Amino acid sequence: MKTECISDCVKLNGKSYPCPISVTMDLVGGKWKAVILYYLKDEPKRYNELCKEMPCITEMTLSLQLKKLEKDGLISKKVYGKKPPLKAVYSLTNFGKTFIPVLKLITEWGNQAVSKKGEFVNV
Repeated sequence: MKTECISDCVKLNGKSYPCPISVTMDLVGGKWKAVILYYLKDEPKRYNELCKEMPCITEMTLSLQLKKLEKDGLISKKVYGKKPPLKAVYSLTNFGKTFIPVLKLITEWGNQAVSKKGEFVNV
């Protein structure tokens, strides 16, 4: 299978894209989606655990991004209990797990970039 785009247009979930990169960026692009996937790659987590892992994200943004990732089939949400407060646990789907090798490469590249052009800071 060729890795470059072999047609003028690609479609996924009823949406048209100019190339596979556009599909990828729609599914995992932006400031937070890949970060959320990174924190779910090793184990399922509750909403509050994700909030603690990413203190810079607002609750509204986290909630919105989780819904988008769930809608796109990258994560699943399992709700425990029948009345509030409900326990919701988020985990990668099989489709989401296929992105783990990409997350590892992104992490490696980011570490190299910081090593060459920035600094690691312990807070």
